[in-house]
Amino acid sequence: MNKPWQETMLADAPSGGRISDPQIVAMIRRAVLTQRLPPGTRLPEVTLGEIFGVSRSVVRKALTRLASDHVIVQQPNQVARVSAPDVAETREIFAARRLVEGEVAGLLAGRLEEAQRQALAEIIAREHEAHQRGDEAERVECSQAVHHYLAEQSPNRVLGAMLADLILRTSIVIALYKRSGMEACYLDHDHADLLTLLEHGPADEARRRMHDHLSALEALLDLRPQESRIDLAAILGGAA
Repeated sequence: MNKPWQETMLADAPSGGRISDPQIVAMIRRAVLTQRLPPGTRLPEVTLGEIFGVSRSVVRKALTRLASDHVIVQQPNQVARVSAPDVAETREIFAARRLVEGEVAGLLAGRLEEAQRQALAEIIAREHEAHQRGDEAERVECSQAVHHYLAEQSPNRVLGAMLADLILRTSIVIALYKRSGMEACYLDHDHADLLTLLEHGPADEARRRMHDHLSALEALLDLRPQESRIDLAAILGGAA
C-alpha cells in the first residue's frame, strides 16, 4: 500500500459536513473492493470513530451493514475484522460467481449497444495501460469496473445484484490468497476477448469464456490455509 489507510479513506470522504454511516460503509467497501484494505484487518470502533470524526454509535451502524454484506466479520466481544474466507468458502464463491456471471455474459452476448461497447472498451484500455505502467491499484480498480459494469447492465436485475455481491467477495479472497511475490492477478487480453464475444456472441461461447476467465483467475491463487498478519495499526502507521 502506497499510503496509510486513513489517508485513503479521508480522500474518498465528501468535503464538509458530518460523515454518515452509509458513507463510511461505501468508503470501506471501496477500500476492500480495490484491495487497499486487506482481509483480516482489525477495525476497532474507537479508531474508526477517530478517523471519520463520528461517534461509536455511527461506527456500529456502519459495521452492522458491512457484516450483513459479508465485507467484515463481527463476533461477540471481539474487534470486527475484514472478512477472510477459508479455502472451502473461497471455492464456493468462485463456483457461484461462474454460474451467475456466466449467465449474465450469456444474456448480454450479441445485445451490447454501441454506448455500452464503448464504455467497456474504455475501461479495458485503462486497465491495460495501468498494468503496463505498473499501477496495480488503478489496474485492480479498472478490472473490478469491467465486471461491475456487466452487473449494472445485466438484463436480469436479480442476477446483476447477486453478481455485484460476488465481485466484492471475490476481491476479498484474491487479496487473501494471491500468491506471494505475484505482481498481479492479471490475465492479459481476457477482458478484450470477452468484449468481442459480448459484442457479437454467441451466448454459449460468451458464457463458456466467462467460466474459463474466472477459473483461470482462481488458478492463480494459493489456496492453502493461511492467516493475514496485517493489522489496522500497521496500516495507520501505529495510530490504532
